[in-house]
Amino acid sequence: MSISNEALQKLVREIESQAIAAQQQIGLVRTQLASRQREMRLAHLTRSEISTLPPDTPVYEGVGKMFVCLPVPELQTKLGGQMKDMEAEVESLGKRLHYLETTAKNSQEHIERMLKGQQ
Repeated sequence: MSISNEALQKLVREIESQAIAAQQQIGLVRTQLASRQREMRLAHLTRSEISTLPPDTPVYEGVGKMFVCLPVPELQTKLGGQMKDMEAEVESLGKRLHYLETTAKNSQEHIERMLKGQQ
């Protein structure tokens, strides 16, 4: 069964547009992933630094344009929660990145297979 030239061109354009969209999404997800990993490292470093402080040491958290005094254990708990949330986001972004990379790869393979089949 042979596909007409026009139908083949239309199909190639559709798959090509999907591949381009996947490549754009890959770039976006990689940027988000790097950002979340940086935030997670910063939270981990901050938590390790404040863990060396005595519990009665005044520590401050930036809230908008002001600073709020928090007890050390409360800030450690807050940072721990933020790290768990960011780990979940990083895992989710990693799965999405894998999906998009697979989609882009499959799109390219389909285009090549169609073009080779027509020759």
